[in-house]
Amino acid sequence: MTDQSCANSTQGSATAESNVAHNNRIGIFDAVRGFSVISMVFFHLCYDLRFLAGVSLPWFAPPLQDIWRASISWTFLFIAGCMCALSRNNLKRGLSYAAVALAIYVVTVLAAVDTPISFGIIYCMSACTLVAWALGKAKCHPKGPIAATVLLICFLLALGIPSGTIGIGSFSVALPQAIYRIPGLAWLGIPGPGFSSGDYYPLVPFVLMYLVGTSMGAWFKERGYPNWAIRTKFAPLNFVGRHALFVYVVHQPILLLLTGVA
Repeated sequence: MTDQSCANSTQGSATAESNVAHNNRIGIFDAVRGFSVISMVFFHLCYDLRFLAGVSLPWFAPPLQDIWRASISWTFLFIAGCMCALSRNNLKRGLSYAAVALAIYVVTVLAAVDTPISFGIIYCMSACTLVAWALGKAKCHPKGPIAATVLLICFLLALGIPSGTIGIGSFSVALPQAIYRIPGLAWLGIPGPGFSSGDYYPLVPFVLMYLVGTSMGAWFKERGYPNWAIRTKFAPLNFVGRHALFVYVVHQPILLLLTGVA
């Protein structure tokens, strides 16, 4: 590569980063996150109708239910991981998520409409963001497609850990049940005796999916995001994506009122 082409490449990357810094948004992230938020609202509507209001929805069951749920939560975690490289303060971001997660736990305990939410998706976002912040401070955070691929494989292998297995399908093995009799490890991914939650996303394995996003976000930050990714815009989705946390907090009480459960 010639000096001129290196300069052009550097200038292109700098321009892309300048655009990101100026707009403080990556359009594709907002659009995809907005779509996932809307999908989440419909998912919870179906859940409330079937399991709380007693409406017959026989199709809302595994495996469709599990695939639908994963498509939402995995997308949230991947995008949140990508945003680490663009965040001004991941420590503050992680602690803000933690405050919201605590508030959700308290409200769901007091409301007593369904099983209280302990270590749900917002807790997971908080814990994963703090892990990414710590790795960044230690200068050992993963970066690039190879790291992302390895982390994705590890994530898929570790998906069964909260239920007592590791591996995929017929290649999975049972973990020692003694560790699942230890109380106080549900936050990590080892639910102890009597643990229950209306939404459960422990640190393991979901930090691995978050770090997939962190790896790709760091890689793209160095090279610059393509213009199409920055400029992607479908106004309704981008708007919802920009206000995803607010929608998450308010949508369930509204759905409970609409379905007559509350």
